[in-house]
Amino acid sequence: MQQHTGQHLITTVAESMFGFPTTSWNLGEKISSIELDTPKITEEQITVLEDAVNERIRERIPVTPVLYHDKDDPSLAEARCRGLPDDHEGPVRVLSIEGLDNTLCCGTHVSNLAHLQLIKLLGLEKGKKNKSNLLFVAGDRVRQYLGRSYQVEKSLMSILKGPLEEHADLADKAVKASKSAQKAVVSLLRDLALLEAYKFKTKPDKETVLVLHRREGDNEFMNKIVNEINDKSVTCLLTVGDEKGAGLFLLSGEDSVIQELGPKVAELLDGKGSCSRGPYQGKCNKLSNKAKAEKLVREYITGIKSES
Repeated sequence: MQQHTGQHLITTVAESMFGFPTTSWNLGEKISSIELDTPKITEEQITVLEDAVNERIRERIPVTPVLYHDKDDPSLAEARCRGLPDDHEGPVRVLSIEGLDNTLCCGTHVSNLAHLQLIKLLGLEKGKKNKSNLLFVAGDRVRQYLGRSYQVEKSLMSILKGPLEEHADLADKAVKASKSAQKAVVSLLRDLALLEAYKFKTKPDKETVLVLHRREGDNEFMNKIVNEINDKSVTCLLTVGDEKGAGLFLLSGEDSVIQELGPKVAELLDGKGSCSRGPYQGKCNKLSNKAKAEKLVREYITGIKSES
């Protein structure tokens, strides 16, 4: 009731003061919005509008529903509405905010603007078709919004190590630092991939199987190793992610090896994969089975060597 009546009040004051007609509104779960037929509303206008609606609340203006049993009653012409259907029958309900507004409405409302307690206009969002959505909370929702905001503020003060007034700057610095660190991690992983490939290729005893897991790696890390080794006679089983949980896997080598072992490795790791003129790779849920996958690969390659 508070949000609906608040919408009526904001709508009539916005139109009378600035000529912004309301085209629709949304109750919302926590925040309501009013679609105003204007492409722009200034911060100053929002402040003036908020002051005006709260002044009306303090004036304790009655809100009364009125039933008209004759749809042709001349008084109905004064009510704000989109018009009645030609085939309408029965009484017409008008909500009257004394001295401010008369609107056709069948919803529930408070009986006095004082029951709204307070309206807070939160800001604007861009609407459809060159319109503006004005966000607001009224009555009990104002208290709930303040409570949530305070809890968020407390959490951010703990995380950002600074007062509310500095949160935007501190968050911006944290995001930039995170992006910078991520770039550094990507660069280090590339270097590490090159190093792992180099270590494998320069071993005194040439091996035909490379099995490697790196928790912090990604698809680029695994593919970089395979591309750097650049030898299909080498079978690579690479995994990245949580050793006991989900992650990524890659199997490379001879086409026949990939076709035979790819689906089996995916099954062991509880994953799904595919290949397209390259390694067999995909996502998995059981990296805890990577030892079993390694055993499968090594036994298969050993069997091929024995046969040859």
